[in-house]
Order: sequence, then C-alpha cells, then structure tokens
Amino acid sequence: MALHVNVNLALRSLADDARRAGACSTIDPRAQLAAQFIPSGSRVLDLGCGGGETLHDLMPLGCGYQAVDRIAHGKGSLIGDLVGNLAGSEFPTHAATQSDIIVMLGTLEKVADVESLFTHLRFCKQDVILSYCPTDLVSGRDREALSFANHLSYFELVQLFDRYGFRVECTAPLGEREMLMRLTPTERVAPVTACDVAVVSDSDGGTFGDRLGLHMINAMLPGAANVHHLTFKTLAHARDQYDLVVLGVGNCLFQPLLGDDILNILSRAKSAIGIFGTQYRELIPRPAIDRVIDRLDTWYAPYQDDVLMYGRGRSNAVHLGDWLIDQFPLTEATLDEPLQIGVEIGDDIPLDRTIQAIQRHKQVYSARLHPLLCALTSAHLAAYAEEPSGRMPGIVSGKFRSMLIDIFGRTYPEREFFMVDRDAVMRYKARVHGNVAKVAERIEAMLRNVAVAN
Repeated sequence: MALHVNVNLALRSLADDARRAGACSTIDPRAQLAAQFIPSGSRVLDLGCGGGETLHDLMPLGCGYQAVDRIAHGKGSLIGDLVGNLAGSEFPTHAATQSDIIVMLGTLEKVADVESLFTHLRFCKQDVILSYCPTDLVSGRDREALSFANHLSYFELVQLFDRYGFRVECTAPLGEREMLMRLTPTERVAPVTACDVAVVSDSDGGTFGDRLGLHMINAMLPGAANVHHLTFKTLAHARDQYDLVVLGVGNCLFQPLLGDDILNILSRAKSAIGIFGTQYRELIPRPAIDRVIDRLDTWYAPYQDDVLMYGRGRSNAVHLGDWLIDQFPLTEATLDEPLQIGVEIGDDIPLDRTIQAIQRHKQVYSARLHPLLCALTSAHLAAYAEEPSGRMPGIVSGKFRSMLIDIFGRTYPEREFFMVDRDAVMRYKARVHGNVAKVAERIEAMLRNVAVAN
C-alpha cells in the first residue's frame, strides 16, 4: 500500500494498482515531465489544470494539490473561470501565496493579459512551472487554429519573466512545439559572479593540518569560485591573473618559501590575503617576510607572536588564531591509555577517523602541532616536542610555544605533561570561531568589489 497526501495534508492509503491505473489511463506528457520538477512535500497550485488528474497522480510523495480551472475538478479544487479571470480580480491570491509551486500547463498561451498575470505571480513570490509554445516553434495560422491569445518568442518570454522578477531555473523540451520551464523569483537567489581564486599551501595537502586547512578555505570560498590549488613547488604553473590569491591555509611558513616566486603571483592578483604563521623565525630575513606582507590586503596571523614580531604597526595585520580548532569539537576523552603522536601520524587515514582517535585519549603527547591542538579539545593531560630545524642546530620551530601562549596565556616545558585548562580552550575556540566568520565576510566583500571593478 502506498501513502498519498490529499489537499488537507491528511494521509490516506491508495492501492498501488489503483494509483497506476489512474495515472496511466490518460497520461499527459506535460504533466509527466512537470512532475519531475516538483520536490516531495510541495504544496502545488495548478492554474488551468493543464495536467488535470494526471499531474495529481504523478506528483511525488507528500505533495498537496489544488487546482483552478473553468469548472471545479472534484474535492480540493478551486472553482473559477481561469482564462477569463486569471489576470483580473479573480486571481486566487490566497491559494497562490499558500502554495510552494504554481503550475501552468497549456495555460499561458490562452491568457490575453500576461502582464497582469505576472503582476499577481510576482506578488506571490513562488516558483512557477509552466509550458509554452513560443513563436519560434509554433507561428502563424497554427497559433490561430489553437486559439492562442498571445504570441511570444522565447526571447520575449525571458524578457517578460525578467521584468517581473523571475529567472529561468531550468528548461526541457516537450516535443517539437513546446517548452517546459521552471521559474524562480530572482530575489531569492543572490547574484552569482564567477571568479578565479588561487590557494597556495605549503604542501599538496598531505599532512593532517594542511588537509584540514584546505577544507576550511574551500568552505569559505563562494560557490562560483574557480579554485586553482598550488604549492610552493608548483608556482610556475600559476595563471596570468587571479581575482584573489590566498597564501597559506593556516600553516606556518619559513625561509626559503618566502621568495620571488610568491611575490610574483601576489603582484598579479587583483586581491590577496594571507592565512599563515611563521616558524624558525631566527632564520627568516626580515625583508623577505616584509615584502610578502606588503603585497597582502590582509594578513590573518594564527598567533599573536607573529603579529607582534612582523605585523606591529601594520593596518593589514590581524590576529586570527589557529582556525583549525574550528574542526575539533569540544568533547570528553574516555581512554586512560596514553597516546603518543610522532612526526609520522598516518596522513593517509581519513580526517574524521584521525580526529576521533585523538580525542578518545585523556593523555596525549604530540610532536605534531595540529594533532596537539585537536587533543586540547578533549584530553586531560598533554605534552609536546618542538620540531628542530634541519638547517641550524639548536633552533626549533616555535609553533607550539606560540599556540600555547595564545590559548593558555603561557607556555609549558617540552616533554612534560601539563593539565589542560578546558575553560581556556573553550574561550579560545569561541574567539577564533568569531574571527573565522569575519574572514569569510572579508573574502566575500573583496570578491564582490573585484567584480564591480571589472
């Protein structure tokens, strides 16, 4: 037994055989195609009953149905002289505003005053599914024989829709003479502007932090963004120009990455932001980092150390915080068994499984920065080991120290477990979450300004 929803949204059973028999006896190809455009659960108002009982039977699960025609069509239908009054005072305004989709199959051609009709439809602000025989396909005496009251080409139809605040969402042919169209009120849909964005990361997304960072930036970019992912090793493949260049995905940069190649791509960008920190600061020539920051519209630094050392006095330097904490929910660890995370963490393991595995342990030791950040959202005790420089003995990355000062207001000795201040982690996470939202707003505003300038 299948469940069918009547116009009162009450469930009543309808035998499958009876449903199929009713649907197949007088199948209208327009109704059959229109049913494919209707989402489940929609409240449908059929103006003109072009699909008649066929559309009623073919609609997906959970749909409500009302119809307006010259004569009543059974229970649930509204009585009205459609063609005579549709464009006038008898337009079923209340029923239309209470619907989700308005259907007009084989109706629009017979309405003399289409301007008045679309005035009403614009007021209702609902999606419209309609069929039409444009003059491109049916013209001259054929239209007279069919008693059509208006004669519009496809281009004139689109102009009509645009005047009354509708855009064509999708179309489908109905044989050789007719088109089916779904219209959407344009005020519901923000203008879509294509843009080219380059995202430059430290690696090809192989590490735990880089993979999370790529997820973060991809979620922030607008849907119309054409994204070109680059690494510092593939900058030679950069395009001639970008609307936006995003340097870094929350990772920490160091010498020799801050070279002429990155300056070149930044100089060709219409706008640019940086989302990166620094490490092995003793080895970074001050002019190298200054040249990069000077080319950025905004530098979002993960750590206050970065802002104090390289952003002091700059209007384009902002303390973001380590935005990857947004990827780690606050939770409670359950396993007493200690977890030790070395330099090799198994970066080929799915991110969600890695996060869950880390967050199960109450005591975590990590030689990797972002696994430790993940552990701070769940563990009771944590310890870390800074990564030593391979170029200069005695110099370490400094990333852990910067992150711990931001979160707890202090650092802790290496390789010694400290108690995690959960309230401090919670405050930090909330602060960074708010900052991340501002980054998304800033990216949207920059791309919008670039589009206007073009």
